[in-house]
Amino acid sequence: MNEIRISLKGEESQRFPSGITAGEALKGFIPSTDNPLVAARVDGNLVDLTHSLDHDCTIEAVGGSNEETLDILRHSTSHVMAQAVQSLYPEAKITIGPAIENGFYYDFDCPRPISVEDLPRIEAKMAEIIRQALPIQRRELDREEALRLFAERGEPYKVELLEELDSARVSLYEQGTWVDLCRGPHLPTTGDLKAFKLTGVAGAYWRGDERKPQLQRIYGTAFFSQQELDEHLRLLEEARKRDHRKLGRELDLFSISDEVGPGLVIYHPKGALLRFVLETFEKEAHLRRGYQMAIGPQLLKTDLWKQSGHFDHYRENMYFTEVEGQSYGIKPMNCLAHMLIYKSKIRSYRDLPLRLFEMGIVHRHERSGVLHGLTRVRQFTQDDAHILCTPEQLNDEIKSILDFALDMMHLFGFDYELEMSTRPAKSIGTDQDWDRATTALMNALRDRGFPYQICAGEGAFYGPKIDVKLKDALNRRWQCATIQCDFTLPDRFDLSYIGPDGEKHRPVMLHRVLLGSIERFLGVLIEHYAGAFPTWLAPVQAIVVTVTDRHIPHAEKVYRTLLEAGIRVENDTRNEKLSYKIREAQLQKVPYMLVVGNREVAADGISPRRRDGKDLGLMELPRFIDLIRQESAVTSSMLRAR
Repeated sequence: MNEIRISLKGEESQRFPSGITAGEALKGFIPSTDNPLVAARVDGNLVDLTHSLDHDCTIEAVGGSNEETLDILRHSTSHVMAQAVQSLYPEAKITIGPAIENGFYYDFDCPRPISVEDLPRIEAKMAEIIRQALPIQRRELDREEALRLFAERGEPYKVELLEELDSARVSLYEQGTWVDLCRGPHLPTTGDLKAFKLTGVAGAYWRGDERKPQLQRIYGTAFFSQQELDEHLRLLEEARKRDHRKLGRELDLFSISDEVGPGLVIYHPKGALLRFVLETFEKEAHLRRGYQMAIGPQLLKTDLWKQSGHFDHYRENMYFTEVEGQSYGIKPMNCLAHMLIYKSKIRSYRDLPLRLFEMGIVHRHERSGVLHGLTRVRQFTQDDAHILCTPEQLNDEIKSILDFALDMMHLFGFDYELEMSTRPAKSIGTDQDWDRATTALMNALRDRGFPYQICAGEGAFYGPKIDVKLKDALNRRWQCATIQCDFTLPDRFDLSYIGPDGEKHRPVMLHRVLLGSIERFLGVLIEHYAGAFPTWLAPVQAIVVTVTDRHIPHAEKVYRTLLEAGIRVENDTRNEKLSYKIREAQLQKVPYMLVVGNREVAADGISPRRRDGKDLGLMELPRFIDLIRQESAVTSSMLRAR
């Protein structure tokens, strides 16, 4: 019998019979483990545990509960779901079913509508398939043979995918009589699936194109234990309670109207005040850090967008219009006007860095199917800045932006992760400029000692970027701050400064946002705080509530005094029971309710109650004003530059 030598990473090699599976070889190295094996990595390539080994190689175990293993588990579960759907609805055609963050989905072309009420039936069929412990077997064959197989099975979407593949050979996965086109890897059997739940249904267009057939998407999730699944479902229920669209209606913050159009937000007075407080704070913080304010136009000539490269690389996300025969682009970002400000006069190295900041309204053509409350809209405001500096200043400027962004995360109580995105396939600029920009960002991250992940090929078309992914109270990740390093656009717009040598030099440009889209950030904040904003940020910080009508004069006096002190206050003098008015204020998540009755009138004071129900007792009004100011002072340290 032929033997091969297999090495476990970090261990001595052992001899095994040729043809042994990756799973069997791993058991030779790791006889037992509390973390079940899911797949293997052979010479760096991810493979099934049933993969046959016929040459000397190095092997690694892929197991435990982590992002990689959960993806494999969930993708295997999506196959079981698709098999169950086609068992129940034989007319359904399969398309794609990937693992996604926190779960999976599969899209079906099914003449019969599938609703939430159908999910328990599909789950029962899935449980039956799991009990059968069907082997999940990989099969490789010529592309032409696979085309014939799926054509015979009446699967036009698989045929379309195969026709676009360049590879001469492809892989399929079979479980029982069901088969799917797939790269894998997968779990060895359907019986290895432990805990799953189907979570919803939605419509989706084939390949995200509304001109193509509309499909039915079923969402689900899966974990290695019922305990993990139960915790995830608990968080999902909590997320439903915190849904910013629901809270936006209940707290009267904003609305999105079909009469106006999808993806266009109408801010009600409280929502507009919330934005005002957030934006005012952020503007002051920028001014303290040496930024200068700028405001660019909404329309810029299309020729400028061609010069910048946006027309070639971004126009599908833009809106265009024509004025007196001249084509204009509605801006999707703010950088062009900032470059023109820089170019408006001769700059010296002594003028740099120049930091331009704008709360800029932008428009992007988002498909209706991806619009979602405040977190995905067509018109939004970016806290956008562009820093133009010398190459020697670049490292300090990137570190300063990182410090600013992470200070913001700490202020709102967010945890975060950092990602470094490199050059995409569709981009502009020279290899040298991309290398310089990438090195500058990485050096700043290393200087600060921040861990980060590499996202290959996900940079902007004009430069690499650092992304800050915040984690909210439910541990969900959201895109937030971005720092992009750009040597290319300054070259395209012929930006220059006079150096110490009296010669012209090219500046470097940093594009950055801190909170990103103000709309999306507000949506995240609403869910993060469950609508109960901290006192400094709350659109209404206090509400005066009267016990009876005879207490209205004192309530009016309290109300006016608080307004003059800069406190955001409302006055509730309705002829309703005190308990009703307090309960309503609590539902509106107002930080303080100020009770005015006989005792308060006699003492010329108020009796504040926190929204959590705690009664602070009788208090003089100046003392309460000091309390609000102390709670709002938490932001003052953010106004100081490091």
